[in-house]
Amino acid sequence: MSDNEVGKTTNQPTEKTTKYQVNGEDVELSVSTVRNFLVKGNGAVTDQEVVMFLNLCKYQKLNPFLNEAFLVKFGSSDAQIITSKEAFMKRAESNANFKGFEAGIIVQRGDEIVEINGAVKLPNDKLIGGWAKVYRDDRQVPITVQVALEEFDKKQSTWKQMPNTMIRKTAIVNALREAFPQDLGSMYTEDDKTNYTQQARPNTQSNVASSIFEEKINQAAKEQPEVIDAAAEDVSPEEVQDEVAGK
Repeated sequence: MSDNEVGKTTNQPTEKTTKYQVNGEDVELSVSTVRNFLVKGNGAVTDQEVVMFLNLCKYQKLNPFLNEAFLVKFGSSDAQIITSKEAFMKRAESNANFKGFEAGIIVQRGDEIVEINGAVKLPNDKLIGGWAKVYRDDRQVPITVQVALEEFDKKQSTWKQMPNTMIRKTAIVNALREAFPQDLGSMYTEDDKTNYTQQARPNTQSNVASSIFEEKINQAAKEQPEVIDAAAEDVSPEEVQDEVAGK
């Protein structure tokens, strides 16, 4: 190998990586890693969207290689940063004040509205929603959430095949977010109506925590405004939603 060849090799720029730990395991991410392996959909993600994803994973201690977080984009729409239910559960369980939860579905049984523990209903019951209670040892009453099926049912195959399970999961995620705003206030799953960067919310404790976090990652994202062409995948939004919904 000539001196010129050596010089060319050693002078090649090294891509900057983001390193952090999740549950004692090292996680290393770069823009190209996110682009090539962690983007779902057929849209072209920008550097800003990738850096926001990198910083969300870093600050929230998410491991995207374990399907705890996804970056999804279709066409020219804004990218969505999606977190799995398992990531919510892990974060809640790591909080010393977490004392478990209860969850189930809400059905109409004749003229009655019945809350069922779990996700099994009678054949003639009409599913109308889900519920969840999260217990903290520093609260006198549990954090209780009820969600309506009509507001979250996306009509794709996962919701058609197991609506009971999906609406129960949605209730759990929303209850955990309300119970632990400091830990989960900036994290959203595929079942939330809009991405956290787009959603207008009242100034609750959870949303204050979200706003502080969003300001941090937005500031980091401003450093790299160039556009990256994501590898297009011949998949539909419904297929990606179904894949993510199973996580």
